[in-house]
Amino acid sequence: MSRIIFDIETVGKDFSSFDSSTQDYLLRWTETEKEKELVKEGLSFYPLTGEIVTIGMLNPDSMKGAVYFYSEESLLQFEEDGIRFESGTEKEMIEKFWNTIKAYDQFITFNGRTFDCPFIMVRSAVNKVKPTRHLMPNRYHSTHMDLLDILTFYGASKRRFNLDMWCKTFGIKSPKSDGITGYEVKGLFESGRYVDIARYCMGDLKATAELLFVWENYIKVS
Repeated sequence: MSRIIFDIETVGKDFSSFDSSTQDYLLRWTETEKEKELVKEGLSFYPLTGEIVTIGMLNPDSMKGAVYFYSEESLLQFEEDGIRFESGTEKEMIEKFWNTIKAYDQFITFNGRTFDCPFIMVRSAVNKVKPTRHLMPNRYHSTHMDLLDILTFYGASKRRFNLDMWCKTFGIKSPKSDGITGYEVKGLFESGRYVDIARYCMGDLKATAELLFVWENYIKVS
């Protein structure tokens, strides 16, 4: 069975770019300045208020893949350790994602059912790009393997934990160990450090691949 791991990085849009009625709606339930700031900082979590700045894909069996990322510079292309890095617009990234994933039997994510997949589906529609696969099949369907869902036994374990915690538990190098977390992506983006975001995304993919091997070799029972 051919399979591919994918992950996205997102940033929230500038709050001032929304019209007044949208701003009022987003801040509707806030009372303090701190609560308002939390709303503004959380815009990257939703496809209606954020956008994709990086899409990474990795074949866990060959450990080859690609990372498509936004950059204000002209087209950037380079390769590191069998991974191709290529810049483009959000629409171009999404088009390349759909063109790649259609060739695989199974796709693997970490928390993809609640974040990556819905985000990609909605942003695809925003960019008028038609999907080539259904990213949200039945929760138990083998087409999509969400490792977070599986490692928590589909909700039997109440605390889900993030990728960093799962990696540390199994002795896997966490991409967060290099000093970058998802919370730093916005700052990196605003500073123009697009390649750093792309490399961070690939770190997430490689960690997810190692986590997949832990599941297959030490937890999964045939």
